[in-house]
Amino acid sequence: MNLLLGTFLVIVSVLGGFAALGGNLWVLWQPYEALIIIGGALGAFVIANPRQVIADSGRTLRDLTRGTKHLRADYLELLALLYTLVRAIRTRGMLALEKDIEDPANSPLFQQFPSVVNHPRALRFITDYLRLMSLGTDRQVEMEALMDEELHTLQKEMQRVSKALQVVAEGLPALGIVAAVLGMIKTMGAISAPPDVLGQMIGGAMVGTFLGVLLSYGFVGPLAGAAHRMRDEELRYFHCIKAALVAHLHGSAPAVCVEHARKVLYAEVQPGFHEVEEVTTAATSRLGDRQKAA
Repeated sequence: MNLLLGTFLVIVSVLGGFAALGGNLWVLWQPYEALIIIGGALGAFVIANPRQVIADSGRTLRDLTRGTKHLRADYLELLALLYTLVRAIRTRGMLALEKDIEDPANSPLFQQFPSVVNHPRALRFITDYLRLMSLGTDRQVEMEALMDEELHTLQKEMQRVSKALQVVAEGLPALGIVAAVLGMIKTMGAISAPPDVLGQMIGGAMVGTFLGVLLSYGFVGPLAGAAHRMRDEELRYFHCIKAALVAHLHGSAPAVCVEHARKVLYAEVQPGFHEVEEVTTAATSRLGDRQKAA
C-alpha cells in the first residue's frame, strides 16, 4: 500500500508542480530518452547480478506491494511454538522431539503452527539447532557463535537485492546525462534548423537529465530503502528464534526464553506480555493433551 501511495504522490507532485508552473507536460514525453535510461539501467543490473538476485528482485517487488510479511499474529504463533518446544525439552527430554525435528512438515506438534511451517527457511533454522542440541552439543558459547555466523550470512544474502537496487539508483543520474548528451549530439547535427525546432530538441535532450534524477531519487532509491527495511524485518524473525534458543541453552525457564524472544521484536509487531501469556497457556494445554494421547 505504501509503495503505491508513495509512487502516486511522487508522480502527482512532480508533474502537477511542473504543470502549475505553466510547463507543457507533452514536452516530457520523450520515449527514446526513457529507453536509453531505463534500458541502460536494466542492462547494467543484469550484468552486475547473478540470476538468483535478479529473480529475488522480482519477488521483493511483489512482496513490497503486499506490505509487511510478518504480522503480530505471526510472531505470537512463533513465540507459542518456541515455548512449546523448550517446555517439551524441559519436561520430556530432547529425544522425545526427535521425530518432530526430523520431519517437521508432518509433525503434529509443528502442524499446530502453520505460519512457521509455511516458512521453510525459518523452520530449517529451528530444526537444525534443535538437532544439534539432540546430538549433545552443550557448549552454549559455540552454539551462539554458530547462530551469529549463520545470521550474518543470512543478512548478507537478504540484503543483496537492496544493494543491487541502490547501485542502479546511483547510476541513473549518469545515464540521464548520457541520454542528454546524445540528445545534444542530435541537436548539433541539426544546427541549421529554425530556432523553435532547436528549442524543442534541446528541451527533449534535457528531459534525459530530469528523468535520470527523478527515477533515481523518486523511485529506485526509495525502492532500495524499502527492500532493505523489509529484509531487516524478515531477519528479525530469525533473531527472535535465536534469542529463545540461546536463553534455553543458558538454562532459562520456558517463559523466560519466550520473553527473551519477544524483547528483540520491533514495537509495531511486538506482542504484549499478557498476549504472549495467553498463547503460551493455550500451547501448554495442547501439549498436555498431546502427551496424554501419546
